[in-house]
Amino acid sequence: MDVVKLREYETLSPFEIKDFLAKAASKAAGSSAVSYLNAGRGNPNWIATEPREAFFLLGQFAVSESKRVLDLPPGVGGMPQARGISSRLSAWLRKHAEMPGAGFLAAMVPWSVQKFGFDADKFVHELVDSIIGDNYPVPDRMLVHNEQIVHEYLQWAMCGMPRPKGRFQLYAVEGGTAAMCYIFKSMKTNRLLNAGDTIALGTPIFTPYLEMPHLEDYDLKVVNVQARQENRFQFDDAELAKLLDPKVKAFFLVNPGNPSAVALSAETIAKIGAILKKRPDLILLTDDVYGTFVPGFRSLLGAFPRNTIGVYSYSKYFGCTGWRLGVIAVHEDNLFDDLIAKHPEPVLKKLDKRYAAITLEPRKLRFIDRIVADSRDVALNHTAGLSLPQQVMMALFSLYELMDTKKSYQKACIGIVKKRVEATLEGLGIEVAPNELYDYYYGLIDFEFWARKYVGEEVVEWMKKNVHPLDIVFRLAEDHGIVLLNGSGFEAPDWSVRVSFANLNDHVYDDIGRAVRAVARSYRQAYESSKSKAAKGKAAKSTTGPKARAKK
Repeated sequence: MDVVKLREYETLSPFEIKDFLAKAASKAAGSSAVSYLNAGRGNPNWIATEPREAFFLLGQFAVSESKRVLDLPPGVGGMPQARGISSRLSAWLRKHAEMPGAGFLAAMVPWSVQKFGFDADKFVHELVDSIIGDNYPVPDRMLVHNEQIVHEYLQWAMCGMPRPKGRFQLYAVEGGTAAMCYIFKSMKTNRLLNAGDTIALGTPIFTPYLEMPHLEDYDLKVVNVQARQENRFQFDDAELAKLLDPKVKAFFLVNPGNPSAVALSAETIAKIGAILKKRPDLILLTDDVYGTFVPGFRSLLGAFPRNTIGVYSYSKYFGCTGWRLGVIAVHEDNLFDDLIAKHPEPVLKKLDKRYAAITLEPRKLRFIDRIVADSRDVALNHTAGLSLPQQVMMALFSLYELMDTKKSYQKACIGIVKKRVEATLEGLGIEVAPNELYDYYYGLIDFEFWARKYVGEEVVEWMKKNVHPLDIVFRLAEDHGIVLLNGSGFEAPDWSVRVSFANLNDHVYDDIGRAVRAVARSYRQAYESSKSKAAKGKAAKSTTGPKARAKK
């Protein structure tokens, strides 16, 4: 595509460019023998079946419990009652033992009672009443039993070993997207971040983190702390030193990275710990959606709970992007409550006024509860909280993983994406050294780095002078029916592309690798053609110039 035309797309998010690429790829697939392959978005093409089976079966029991209380034509039921409901569920499951999900439900209740010390009737009633969805969320932040279950799940999914002392306060939200929005909003509202303040972003990073700070709503200055490919996507000392600047109020990162797909090493985490000893006021925000794809994953939330706001989404691991399940985690002993308490009196009075309608003592309102209130503009605080059926699904997903002591599900998920990575590398014709910190969910192909070896230095230098970096993704779409995202949109190298290994069938990933090779070959052909034209032009000039005429 023409360089001038491609420059028009430079300001767009890669997720918006994707729409143009999808149209081009669909057109290519419709008019040729190529298949339409969209590896641009990370929606997985697998799901966790057993907790879903349990969910739908539990729903049937819940309806029977409603009818037990009240059953009027034409289909009017009552609200499930708690007394004896655990025994009734056990009896009902014995009658329906052949139904998918029955075994999991039958094992889940006694396991949870033993693990968490739940009252069986209260626990089952929370599940049944919630799946019916006949009440507002109470408490509005998160259901009592669900919070305990998810807390244990997050200890496994995010915190690693050793586990941090104390407890996290959790807010169940509509996926990682909602978590981002709510956190940004509440940090601004509570003057933890003000217009003109500086934050640091661990780059490359998920695009919205690049875009949101510059919105008029926040107007933040940004310093990039780069994790470079040559350092295996770890932050080196020089980059981390940027965090020592007291003007940097917060450090936001995605771990494992998106699009780098690499988790922070123990060494890097230790270096961040050394920074915090000098900067105990530094706010950390870590988005750990892909941590479950790295065995033994350790989040900053687990390493530095006092300074860290944790974000987790169930979407990718359990194949449930449509369910919108996420959680915000803030430790009970946290920096944010302390920073708010230290605000000048005029600021505190403004915040007192903001939250006065929901508490008699606004200054004692915890930061996590401020996030809840702010997510509903305070006035609607009483209706806050993730929908109750969603919270049931969240609990079932969490319990499914916690009860899987052999980690069979985790191994299966990792196996799926790892196989696809290997196929892509085979298509590219390269080998990559193993990295135990790699989550395999995404891949970042540094086209410039790879092309220097595949088509030569001279081709790459010509390409950088004559081709726009976005030409790669448009060429893949227009010529091969393949959608990948431009790495530049994630603050990755300009000549890089992001591949999702989650959303296509295994056998097509070698096709993607071969298509990238084909694009590189097309640049080599264009380079050789330009050389040939230049040589012919030079020869023609030599035969028609003044010296040639003089000889004649």
